[in-house]
Amino acid sequence: MAKKTTKKAALEYHSKGRPGKIEVVPTKEYNSQRDLSLAYSPGVAEPCIQIEKNKEDVYKYTAKGNLVAVISNGTAVLGLGNIGPEASKPVMEGKGLLFKIFADIDVFDIELDATDVDKFVETVKAISPTFGGINLEDIKSPECFEIERRLKEELNIPIMHDDQHGTAIISSAALLNALEISEKKIEKVKIVINGAGAAAISCAKLYLSLGAKKENLVMLDSKGVLNYKRENLTIEKEFFVTNRKIETLEEAMKNADVFLGLSKGDIVNKEMIVSMAKRPIVFALANPDPEISYKEAMESRDDIIMATGRSDHPNQVNNVLGFPYIFRGALDVRATEINESMKLAAVKAIAKLAKETVVDEVNLAYDDNAISFGKDYIIPKPLDPRLITSVAPAVAKSAVRSGVAQLVIEDWKKYEQQLDKRLGNDNKLIRQLTNKAKRKPKKIVFAEAEHYKVLKAVEQCVDDGIIQPVLLGRKEVILSLIEEYSIELDGVEIIDPKDKKLKNKREEFGFLLWEKRRRKGLTKFEAVKLMRERNYFGSMMVDVGEADALISGITRNYPNTIKPALEVIGKREEVKNVLGMYIMNTKKGTLFLADTTINIDPTEDEIVEITEMVAKAIKSLRLTPRIALLSYSNFGSSRTEGSGKMARAADRIKKKNPNLIVDGEIQADFALNKEKMEHLFDFSELSEKSANTLIFPNLESGNIAYKLIQELEDTDSIGPILVGMKKPVHILQLGSSVREIVNMITLAAVDAQIINK
Repeated sequence: MAKKTTKKAALEYHSKGRPGKIEVVPTKEYNSQRDLSLAYSPGVAEPCIQIEKNKEDVYKYTAKGNLVAVISNGTAVLGLGNIGPEASKPVMEGKGLLFKIFADIDVFDIELDATDVDKFVETVKAISPTFGGINLEDIKSPECFEIERRLKEELNIPIMHDDQHGTAIISSAALLNALEISEKKIEKVKIVINGAGAAAISCAKLYLSLGAKKENLVMLDSKGVLNYKRENLTIEKEFFVTNRKIETLEEAMKNADVFLGLSKGDIVNKEMIVSMAKRPIVFALANPDPEISYKEAMESRDDIIMATGRSDHPNQVNNVLGFPYIFRGALDVRATEINESMKLAAVKAIAKLAKETVVDEVNLAYDDNAISFGKDYIIPKPLDPRLITSVAPAVAKSAVRSGVAQLVIEDWKKYEQQLDKRLGNDNKLIRQLTNKAKRKPKKIVFAEAEHYKVLKAVEQCVDDGIIQPVLLGRKEVILSLIEEYSIELDGVEIIDPKDKKLKNKREEFGFLLWEKRRRKGLTKFEAVKLMRERNYFGSMMVDVGEADALISGITRNYPNTIKPALEVIGKREEVKNVLGMYIMNTKKGTLFLADTTINIDPTEDEIVEITEMVAKAIKSLRLTPRIALLSYSNFGSSRTEGSGKMARAADRIKKKNPNLIVDGEIQADFALNKEKMEHLFDFSELSEKSANTLIFPNLESGNIAYKLIQELEDTDSIGPILVGMKKPVHILQLGSSVREIVNMITLAAVDAQIINK
């Protein structure tokens, strides 16, 4: 399990580079004087005039329709309490980031210095013309109920207090599926809810909407059961007063079918779980410590269905499964509110998705081929890419049916395709790989640990629970850098290959290398001497199984770094040439580029092998390669030896691998532009969906291409990745950033998992 996020790492993350987590990016051209004249004066007057004539045209000419306000007064922030509006801003920015990466919704975070309900409501009303929707966040109870109620009554845009309804929607979806698995009816089950805050009350109300009976529900706050003896209760709590003679949580749990915890950690014990009815459902959602730990709950009985708010256990109840997609659907039909019908539609869509066959992207992210509907999978995983096409259309359709939609979507299939396209900008692959790496951390050896960037990257990966590092270098230098840069790597393994104490190890490794290369001009003395070099020593650690992968290259040129790995570890038997591949997360989605670092002018045969090796590597990540063999020519438009090489290679690859999506020769712009392909080359499979894998005719073109993309695009990149090695060895670029090193480490860890399998 990953280490708890450190104070230093959190503060550094929020302050490095441009402070904060979000920025405003222009969506129109602004390079010429004409552009600026259209953007502002005098051109901007025209849309202003049109909107004055017809207020609804604000959606046509401005960003309002895709803009949500995340608004808080900082009175109930996470587990921190009433910390004020300024201190709540990092959380609101974070919420904005989630809206963007999961549903492509733009956000302005707004922190109000207003604890008075009237002042808060009036302020939000005054700024509401700016926004297409409002997400209320971290406002204390009971004021949050009144604020949301009044804003919904007085404004005609979607408004939702996510602290209330987010957890309610996700836990309701989990409850429906848990009840189905346990073969129980919602109208008959006895439900105990520990906690009576905004989320708990909203959960209870939504459970009632799904069919639960009020008389079967018992709610507790910090003072005990809400029963007929209690006085001075809020209106919200009074609604859930029970007439049953129950005073304590222990009494309430006896023979209960469902427990929902939205309170604090470690207040439920094993005996309480044992006292519940057969096949009990336990949702212990307090964070970071559940009301009862997952381990204790599962040990108490084997018929339990358990969910928590944590990502390191099955069935995580996470609000990100709901709010981005609920607002996406509401905005896309210009709904005037988010009503009960829309929330129930989201519940049922989320519940239904958990019953569908899990896609490869999810299997990759969670390193589990056996994920399927059952006790350990009652709600979808947060990284499931189908959430947007499942939940948003369900919410939008419900808005139309319930009469609150101002736009009607004519072609729902096309709408789903548009939703898929919206998410081409993010770095889903990096998140999936990180999640997979966490499942089985691998031992990674770093040949250049005397570099502060490598140490910073290792620190981050250790914090994330991705790796067990081995640092090669002079111990005093490494420890000095750790101290100088305040890096937290307590107890990390440090090995200096030149250490006198390792004489026997160097001789052992040297003998193994000599056996490999004694007929290639290497003497035993020279082989032992080479083991003083970190790249040779680290490669041998991987070769003999003392480490799972090697990372090097940040300070040395590529040939000098790859040579030891090739001599010690070598390429796979069936491979003629190792190749270098880059993974680039661009605005057009993830791209795989090869060969970018090794083969200078590959022959037709070598292009065939490169393509097949790249396709296999991509498939090992459970992704589908769509391959374009690039040239300056399109399908014979300029037939030369270079373009002919790519065309013949494409033909041969297709004949050998009929199920592989591959075409060429083709120009790069056509390969990446589906509309262009449809217009001129609709006979190609790449006209159905653009290429995600680019094969270059020579090293020069490949190397230039990936470096241009790196500099001109705001990309996450991983590479160069060595494909064809017996064991994982990955060479960093000279001067790699910490982020790029982290990405490479992540890929190396996943690569090691795949090779070990």
